Amino acid sequence: MGHQEKPPEGNLTELMEFVLLGFADLPHLQWFLFGLFLIIYIIILMSNGTIFLITKMDPALQSPMYFFLANFSFLEICYVSATLPKMLMNLGTQRRRISLVACATQMCFALMFGGTECLLLAVMAYDRFVAICNPLHYPLVMNHRVCLQLATGSWTIGIPFHTGQTYQIFSLPFCGSNQISHFFCDIFPVLKLACGDTFVNEMLVYTVAVLFDMVPFLLILGSYSKIISIILKLPSATSRAKAFSTCSSHLMVVVLFFGSAIITYLRPNSRHSEGTDKVLSLFYTVLIPMFNPIIYSLRNKHVIIALRKLVCK
Repeated sequence: MGHQEKPPEGNLTELMEFVLLGFADLPHLQWFLFGLFLIIYIIILMSNGTIFLITKMDPALQSPMYFFLANFSFLEICYVSATLPKMLMNLGTQRRRISLVACATQMCFALMFGGTECLLLAVMAYDRFVAICNPLHYPLVMNHRVCLQLATGSWTIGIPFHTGQTYQIFSLPFCGSNQISHFFCDIFPVLKLACGDTFVNEMLVYTVAVLFDMVPFLLILGSYSKIISIILKLPSATSRAKAFSTCSSHLMVVVLFFGSAIITYLRPNSRHSEGTDKVLSLFYTVLIPMFNPIIYSLRNKHVIIALRKLVCK
């Protein structure tokens, strides 16, 4: 993808809109896919919305861990809403066109919410690190002000990076084919349509991916290596099991999300294929947000109790 020859000046026509091919290669499954993804979207909205609601309403869920979980659930709704409604519209109407401005906007929000998720997962790991490795100072270290600062930082730090990255990509001239072989305006499928040398843009993609994927992931690994070493030193099997249960859900989400995101954005260009990119993107933009509430609720007795209270009201 590094360099696409620019056509002669006379043959260059700048594109003003793209076509999101999505799942156009499965013409007989369009309505099935529409129904499937609509159900998934409703599940994501309802399940994450419920988690957000109970963490705000239940007095037993007012610790820093649940404050960050509320942020995470709201973020999942935002993240999915950046891509899934447009995909549903394309599947339902078969009108796959998207303007250049709308495409840039979708990419920018998807990148910002994805970057926020990486940072928020790192903050949640730090919260577990302090709770398990320094329990006596936990209320002091993770006070309400610090939690607000960490959450605000997670939501805002990536905005200038991802806005600038999107601006750089859409400052390129687009000519020739306007068909994006993806279900949303992701970076590499859009870059494939750019004319001229995209090397600088690709290096920027890898740089931002390292900052917002690899650095938080390494911080999480460092936190959990310390957490596990502390847990293994606990005297009783019961205390070890209790400590593991408080962070196992988060660790599962980290592995699923970072695994698919890192494979997508840090693979060499030669390893990118349209089919694989779609599957990986579906995994971290649709399936993981659907499974996250299940992972957090089924493995957390306090959340289950709060859900029962909500249902019984």
